[in-house]
Amino acid sequence: MKLSVVIPAYNEEARIGGCLNSILAEMNGKNYDMEVVVVNNASTDKTREIIASFPEVKLIDEPDKGLVKARRAGFIASKGELVANIDADTRMIPGWIDKVFEEFSKNKKLVALSGPFIYYDLSKNAQAAVRTFYYLGFFSYLINRYVLGVGSMLQGGNFVVKRSALEAIGGFNSDFDFWGEDTDLARRLVKVGGVKFTFDLPIYASGRRLEKEGIAKTGWLYALNYFSTIFFKKPYDTVKKDFKEKYEHTLAKIKE
Repeated sequence: MKLSVVIPAYNEEARIGGCLNSILAEMNGKNYDMEVVVVNNASTDKTREIIASFPEVKLIDEPDKGLVKARRAGFIASKGELVANIDADTRMIPGWIDKVFEEFSKNKKLVALSGPFIYYDLSKNAQAAVRTFYYLGFFSYLINRYVLGVGSMLQGGNFVVKRSALEAIGGFNSDFDFWGEDTDLARRLVKVGGVKFTFDLPIYASGRRLEKEGIAKTGWLYALNYFSTIFFKKPYDTVKKDFKEKYEHTLAKIKE
């Protein structure tokens, strides 16, 4: 199978070069059928110029900002039956590509594969907190998947999906822009095949957003959107807005 690596990039001039170098190093000396597609998502810095300096990479421009919009543009431009979706601030670890082909080769019913982030620029205490969050998330995934039967688990920025499976479920969901997009994909993909999350497929990632927002706050937002997506099929903000509108409508009816 051909593997396409799709990378959305918005103002990532400081990190996109390291990401691409890590992928090309991992590809070096291997005979896999692969391509790398990078989507410049309306960057205003030198991201586009840096991407263009890599002749091995296919550069796509998506002027409409948004993670899901960029993923969709990369998916359309790619050719592989397997499509890896990673972030512009990630770095492939040795053996990542081998693991992907191994998993899909041994399980023909597998339609999506994912693993965790290893934040290379966070403190040891922060990394320990992230690991705890992953363990709690994985436990929740086991309950939801195998007891309640209501979804699965993918890590946005570190997942691989079969093209045929993504097409079968209607592609990326435009109702999601960031929070919950990976959970929504997992929830829909599990209806057409196997969706596997494994700690054996980690990828290095920058923790700068975690440091800026705070690990506790980010974890809370992820949890809210995870359960909102699983049980209401919508991002948390949309669900909150819907409930508010229904409450105000009910209150207005009572006052009448």
